[in-house]
Amino acid sequence: MTNPALQEVIALLGHPAAGNPAQFLFERVVARDSLDWKFLTLEVAPSRLASALIGVSAMGFCGCMLAPPLQEPAIGLTTSASPAAKFAGGCNLLECTKDGQLIGHLTLGRGALDSIRLHADPTTANILLLGTNLLSRSLALELTLAGTLGITIADPWDAQASVLTDAINAIEGGNARTVEDALTLSYESIDIVIATEENRPLPTEFKLPKFREDLVVVDTSLDPKASSIIKEATAANSCQIDGLEVTAATMAINYRDLTGIEPDTEALREALDEFLDY
Repeated sequence: MTNPALQEVIALLGHPAAGNPAQFLFERVVARDSLDWKFLTLEVAPSRLASALIGVSAMGFCGCMLAPPLQEPAIGLTTSASPAAKFAGGCNLLECTKDGQLIGHLTLGRGALDSIRLHADPTTANILLLGTNLLSRSLALELTLAGTLGITIADPWDAQASVLTDAINAIEGGNARTVEDALTLSYESIDIVIATEENRPLPTEFKLPKFREDLVVVDTSLDPKASSIIKEATAANSCQIDGLEVTAATMAINYRDLTGIEPDTEALREALDEFLDY
């Protein structure tokens, strides 16, 4: 810290920002690490994002986290962006440098991949990825860079699977394919199912088969109790990775990137459970 009389300041920008657990989690681990840092949660409409980021930079914030729907428009307002952020077209973490630059980072896929690695080896797995939102695009990239066997991409909501498939296959080692209909899938060859479209139930015509006990099922929703996919995985005794685990892992990366300190991921998960009253 340049001036010991001043606190480092980090913010969460969202729309809506209320109910986001980032400040609660960050303050829990900051207290544990005895850091004199300040975290602010700020409501910012997308139309005011450019002005807000000018203010963040002008006031000398250390950085800020971005919640939807600010993550994708923010990348066009950065001074530079990481390769992952450029590939996926969005950023959820902004680093503010002392000379006023805003550097965009995308940690969503890294957090999800870290969660998966605790339960399965993605390098020996065939993946079914449901959705093509920013998290899906980020995770598809991270899985490809990690050397996963293959990714089957389905987007029964927005029909953008072929776009993401082409982008992944343009990467060295990329092995992705598009599926338009769940009925054309060979589920015996799928090892991990990942659902990233929070609060968007699968269309009735896109039906998943019954899950197997040896399947790993990931649902990034912050309300796993309401997740039909997690309920099916529970009934089948499949390995389950819920959105709380993914969120805690992503926050751990953000904390480490901003502070340089390795956080206690388990403490983050406990804080998230407490915040959401789980």
